[in-house]
Amino acid sequence: MQPFPWLGFGLGLRPPHFQEVLDGAPGVDWFEILSENFMVAGGKPCHYLTQIRADYPIVMHGVSMNIGSADPLDMDYLCRLKALMIRIEPAWVSDHLCWTGVAGYNSHDLLPLPLTQGVLDHLCERIHRVQDCLGRPLVLENASTYLEFAQADYSEPEFLNQLSQRSGCRLLLDLNNIYVSSRNHGFDANGYLDAIAQEAVVQFHLAGHTDYGDYVIDTHDHPIVDPVWTLFERAVRRFGPVSTMIERDDHIPPFAELVTELGRARTMAAPHWPPGRHNVDAR
Repeated sequence: MQPFPWLGFGLGLRPPHFQEVLDGAPGVDWFEILSENFMVAGGKPCHYLTQIRADYPIVMHGVSMNIGSADPLDMDYLCRLKALMIRIEPAWVSDHLCWTGVAGYNSHDLLPLPLTQGVLDHLCERIHRVQDCLGRPLVLENASTYLEFAQADYSEPEFLNQLSQRSGCRLLLDLNNIYVSSRNHGFDANGYLDAIAQEAVVQFHLAGHTDYGDYVIDTHDHPIVDPVWTLFERAVRRFGPVSTMIERDDHIPPFAELVTELGRARTMAAPHWPPGRHNVDAR
């Protein structure tokens, strides 16, 4: 597989922090943007992004590709996504392994897919078309799930491995999502992690969630909990240096608090990575 740059430790770029980032963000190596927030011709967010991109590597992360839907691919969306990609030259472009709507309706949610052979074939064909359009490999994230389908031909790790091998896409492994789904469905999060093909993973997400006891919701509005940190430590031992970032989408704290949380990830990962490993310059 084509190598991806190792970016180090990053944060999601959110509007409350634009100016602080421009003033300098020690302790942060790169930023991830929500693609849809910048797929416009101009405006203040794009103005800030252009300035921030001059100083930091950027990764594009989307929520509306609808890669798993039965609807035709939205070529207008893909053209606007590609225009943004050309403008900011991200290290890579990612979205979620899910469907978000059908018959032209956008649910604004990341809906689960049946893990069947037919769905795998459907996804591989669509991923090839997206990659041909963008001119680069697509990176796809495992989503949190709250139900399981009665029929499945694969476990989720088996499905992700097959998808990457057949389509050439790479994986954004969201460790919080693995934990959330493991709590909701009762599977072993460590076993899930150990079953993922090492060469497929190019990025980790870390985030918080809301725990209701009997079930867990992926809300990105709390600090990272200890079991997710433990899963992260296992991940860096298994996968080695993988670009890692923290997502926070609600109850956004002061920038310094997120930098401190990111520092914990850096400290936990350091003993498990080869000496002398440095960030690849993806600017």
